Amino acid sequence: MNRPVYNLRPQRQSGIPDVIFVLLVINGLVFAAQQFAPSLLRYYFALWPMAQPFQMTYEQFVEFWPRGISSFMPWQLVTYGFLHGDFTHIAFNMFMLWMFGRELEYLMGPRRFIIYFMTGVVGAGIVQLIVANIVGGNYPTVGASGGVFALLLAFGMSFPNRTVMLIFPPIPMKAKYMVIMFGLLELYLGFSGSAPGVANFAHLGGMLFGFLLLRHWAGPRRSG
Repeated sequence: MNRPVYNLRPQRQSGIPDVIFVLLVINGLVFAAQQFAPSLLRYYFALWPMAQPFQMTYEQFVEFWPRGISSFMPWQLVTYGFLHGDFTHIAFNMFMLWMFGRELEYLMGPRRFIIYFMTGVVGAGIVQLIVANIVGGNYPTVGASGGVFALLLAFGMSFPNRTVMLIFPPIPMKAKYMVIMFGLLELYLGFSGSAPGVANFAHLGGMLFGFLLLRHWAGPRRSG
């Protein structure tokens, strides 16, 4: 797999890159705010499907009473990526952001890195809206996983033969195989429904939009 071409910048000897640091802080502050106003933040800033209120089940009506059920707003394609369901959710996403994002920010530069990360978030949201419209459901989506999976793809394309140690299963694996494994796993979980409550197709959407942006930045391939 060929390595994409980016604008290189020197790597720091230590410390967290600027954009990743800002993302970690923002996500942490938003998660803290969620502990005090979870319903309010979810109502306005989670990614809601394009559903009509009359489609609510009785259980959903009781859960969201008295404020009713929200509906999709364009800004939610960005803001949902800074909300998380619980501590495990945000801890996993922030760890993955730090683990795979550090070298990518140095490689891409801060501007391209944040554009790439947010493209993954927005792209994942678009795919989630499409899937939710097909399968139905009125529950919101939250989390930075779309951006994280985009970073996972970029890491595998940039350092395909780099050996990484997975948390689960705890085995060493080349980055390119890790990307393939996670992609196939998300595809299986999405179609099988084995992981209810997880937006598996949104994760794949983050990888897809990330790949398209990488190909755009790399430019057209030269013919032999």
